[in-house]
Amino acid sequence: MSKARFVITAVLVEKRPVSEVARGSGAARSWIHALLARFRAGGQAAFEPRSRRPKTSPAAFGDDAAGLIGRLRKELPGRGLDAGPHAICRRLRHHHRVTVSAAAVSRCLAGAGLVAAEPARRPESSCLRFAAGLPSECWQSDFTRCRLTGPAAAPARTRRSRAGWMTAPGRCCP
Repeated sequence: MSKARFVITAVLVEKRPVSEVARGSGAARSWIHALLARFRAGGQAAFEPRSRRPKTSPAAFGDDAAGLIGRLRKELPGRGLDAGPHAICRRLRHHHRVTVSAAAVSRCLAGAGLVAAEPARRPESSCLRFAAGLPSECWQSDFTRCRLTGPAAAPARTRRSRAGWMTAPGRCCP
């Protein structure tokens, strides 16, 4: 026998007080009163498990906002404008007085099938190996830029690479 069925039987059939049943079963008196009210309103349906889903979702937006998001996604690229979630969110807020988060716009676009799925990483098989077939066929430098922070007369800073010492870009080799 379920706890709910035991409580209903004890209070309504055996005519025991609610506080005594609450102490004996370890249930809260408020839960017992709510269960009794549900049983009186719906009968045996009070014993069935109910959904815990909220009745309203304050973060959800209506179909009109979803339609507006879809329409903006299709219109903006034709006018040469960005049509990403942040841009759509900004345009909704400034031009249409609709406040929606960028994440909600992204979910709406994905749900409507207006976003092309792109993998987070490139597959390893698409990478080309940087290798030379013969010695000294390829040369590689392991720095991109070296800025000078002093006056123009300051000596050039050097970096060590696999080929030897190199001067900073824009300076002559000695």
